[in-house]
Amino acid sequence: MRTEAGSSSAGAGLPLRVRRVEAGVRDMRLRLPFRFGQVTLTRCPQLFVRVEVEVAGHGSAFGHAAEMMVPRWFDKRSERDAAHNIADLATAFTRAAQAYENDQPASAFGLFERHCSALAVAGRSAGETALSTTFGQAVLDRAVLDALCRAAGLPVHEALARNLPGLADTPLLPDLAGWDWNGWLRTRHPAATLQARHTIGMLDALDDEPAGVDAQALPATLPAVIRRYGHRFFKIKLGGDPQADLDRLDAVLAVLDRLCPQHRYTLDGNEQYADIDRLAHLADGLRTLPRVAQRPQALLYLEQPLPRDGSFVDGLAALRLPVPLLLDEGDAALDSFVQARAAGWAGISSKGCKGIWKALANRARREQQASAHGTPPFLSAEDLTCQAGLSVQQDLAWAALLGLTHAERNGHHYVDGFGTAPDAEAQAFAKAHPDLYECSAGRPRLAIREGAIALDSLFAQPGFATGALPHFDHLAPLDHASSMV
Repeated sequence: MRTEAGSSSAGAGLPLRVRRVEAGVRDMRLRLPFRFGQVTLTRCPQLFVRVEVEVAGHGSAFGHAAEMMVPRWFDKRSERDAAHNIADLATAFTRAAQAYENDQPASAFGLFERHCSALAVAGRSAGETALSTTFGQAVLDRAVLDALCRAAGLPVHEALARNLPGLADTPLLPDLAGWDWNGWLRTRHPAATLQARHTIGMLDALDDEPAGVDAQALPATLPAVIRRYGHRFFKIKLGGDPQADLDRLDAVLAVLDRLCPQHRYTLDGNEQYADIDRLAHLADGLRTLPRVAQRPQALLYLEQPLPRDGSFVDGLAALRLPVPLLLDEGDAALDSFVQARAAGWAGISSKGCKGIWKALANRARREQQASAHGTPPFLSAEDLTCQAGLSVQQDLAWAALLGLTHAERNGHHYVDGFGTAPDAEAQAFAKAHPDLYECSAGRPRLAIREGAIALDSLFAQPGFATGALPHFDHLAPLDHASSMV
């Protein structure tokens, strides 16, 4: 979707100024331990952001966003413990907020463009990982977009169709020079539903629930999850030991084959395969494991098996893996998808914590490269334990706008509904989004019916996917976040 030579590729968007940025955190405690890679998560702070934005010709409006500050995902270095991880995320957010607040007018995308490189340099100088640094701007950009939509009186898909954020040619995305952002954004029509891809953690029980368990209680075992929600898509965590992973995979597939024989699934290595040799061992096992071989089309992709710093190692393309590779933690820069394609990766993940503008650019790249030789490029929607409320709603809405059909969901499973949020807040979200939440045992929780999540209410009112707001007076100061691990 290219424009004619010399023509403008996009409108300027609506100029805006960020007048005020506020942030707070909420202590989220998991009802079940979540094991991924070498990490077992039981507690984690959730960041909430509120911005006041002045939009040219439309006055002022407030925008909101939220995201979990998951330790040992943004930064797996042994010398940085969980508290240091959280402190780095808080610092990255504060740095981005200081850059945006009372800056000169720019479009929502222009604000991101103006500060992206300098924030990356500052993060490197502070010793942060690229993902930690990106986090701060990623959450802030969602709040700015929400405020822009509210000021314009438009739901997010209509604001995007009119290119109010001002996406345009930029030196940050040289491979997309000439892309017709105006024309392409008009084609972004969100679907009414998404399939929920259920995460199977490494500690998750595979047996049936014990007799006598309350039928209204949240499910704790894989069979109970399937019977409760009707999932058809699954994500299976791996640990880095090829034989142990193959044995665990065989056990999981035995359950899936029995309870939902037409299922589809993905694998997530979470950087646990230290080198090509171990990955080759896993690949050989996937070729010969009977339950995989019987339905090879059911395995969709393998997510980030290699460490992030070794993602583009020589020899990967020649490994002849029996499944496409998806880049996740190795997605350190705006052009990571371009590098990944050259190195042998086929796909890249969309995650709210990595940035909405990066995800949109990668979706455009997928379309741009669709006719290229080799495995077709693809995007996936992955979850960093998105919680009920702002986080899961904005994440689902963006996945729908990207044209994806299924999204990993795990926050609703490992946390009980809205967790520690005030009941009045939870009820307000449930009332504003009756298709998205259900009330069981008196508490609103994400509604998944026959494996699907209904999305219509996310696009029914002005703003970025929410008709309710968090209670900021129930939050702790941002500098308390490091104590919540």
